[in-house]
Amino acid sequence: MMHRNRVMISGIGALCACGLDYTTAVTALFQERCAPLPPRRFKLDHPQPYPVFELPPSRLDEPDKNQPWPRTTRLAVAAARAALNDYHCNRGQINPVDLSRFKVGVCIGTTVGGSMNDEKFYRDFKESKTPDLQPVNRYLNSNPAAAVAEVFNLCGPQLTVVNACSSGTDALIIGSEWIRSGLCDIVLAGGSDELCRVTCNGFISLMISDNLPCRPFAESRNGLNLGEGAAILVLEAKKLYRQPRLEAQANRPATPTAFIAGSGSACDAWHLTAPHPEGRGLKLALKRALVDAEISADKIAFINAHGTATKNNDLTEGRVLKEMFPQTPFFSTKGHTGHTLGAAGALEAAFTVALLQAQKIPRSSGFDRIDPAINHAPTTANSTIDGNFALSQSLAFGGNNSALIIGLEEE
Repeated sequence: MMHRNRVMISGIGALCACGLDYTTAVTALFQERCAPLPPRRFKLDHPQPYPVFELPPSRLDEPDKNQPWPRTTRLAVAAARAALNDYHCNRGQINPVDLSRFKVGVCIGTTVGGSMNDEKFYRDFKESKTPDLQPVNRYLNSNPAAAVAEVFNLCGPQLTVVNACSSGTDALIIGSEWIRSGLCDIVLAGGSDELCRVTCNGFISLMISDNLPCRPFAESRNGLNLGEGAAILVLEAKKLYRQPRLEAQANRPATPTAFIAGSGSACDAWHLTAPHPEGRGLKLALKRALVDAEISADKIAFINAHGTATKNNDLTEGRVLKEMFPQTPFFSTKGHTGHTLGAAGALEAAFTVALLQAQKIPRSSGFDRIDPAINHAPTTANSTIDGNFALSQSLAFGGNNSALIIGLEEE
């Protein structure tokens, strides 16, 4: 069987609570996590604090009069700029400001996307007042994919994916298919989401938020901590990637190049917020990803799990992993980032690339005791791995399940 055209990963930009840049964030995964804190940009009126993983203070907190986008869009643009800078370092012959000669698409996942951060407008409208329409205009002109395309003068297809917590993974899957089909030469794909008071209160009302730091897969887990962030991956057709590099780039340290080997998606449509108890949708998505990658389950070196620390998600996900990958180490990075919703799958895919290249994985932060109902434990210590393939997966509201298999290019 011939391999389908591999989709190379040629640049990555990411920012989250454990780092305002990709390298810092990856390094933090191997260190003691910083505890989530009450949000500083808005107030939650609850007796308990419900801490969140907010981005460290930076210029992103300051309004930009030239580009008055919601925070979600600004995070996406910041991650895209970092990804293109990384791409330029790796692929010196193509300047990020001169991408117009290529078919460059943009596909970005999000959930709320900044639509619920204009409470005063909604309140005034509900009270039959005549509010200023500036918040509406700002929202309508701040599609994350369109904004990234505008900033970097990209003329290919643009798509913003809104598919709950699998949005970032789904955007990467769609972006890779654009390249495989020949629609694009290059795609900027990933996810972005900001913290929002309405969103936080929504998860609290569902009784799946923890007032303590989250503990994915642990017996004591009691819910998630929300987070914010963005990650963008530059995806590239292999034929373009194989073009000779500039001589100036020849002395750069060699790191194994990653690629998207396969992907799979499935919806079990079991419940509005809970996965199917037997993980039917997740199993199908994983099987499809393995078939697409043309590898067997034993070739997976590690799994970057969704691991939200909610009762239902971790129970279903843990049981599926035990059944399908009984010997494969797995972990959740949400103990460092929180659940970044539409950005989660993209952030975790970005982490998976770095960990696969480094051949080492972190402990699953927050885990203490094994849950007898799962009877399968994530990593409890930083460790080395040996393999060329890794899995990153997302489980979302509505029964959506998506999986990415990332591989290392054999020179």
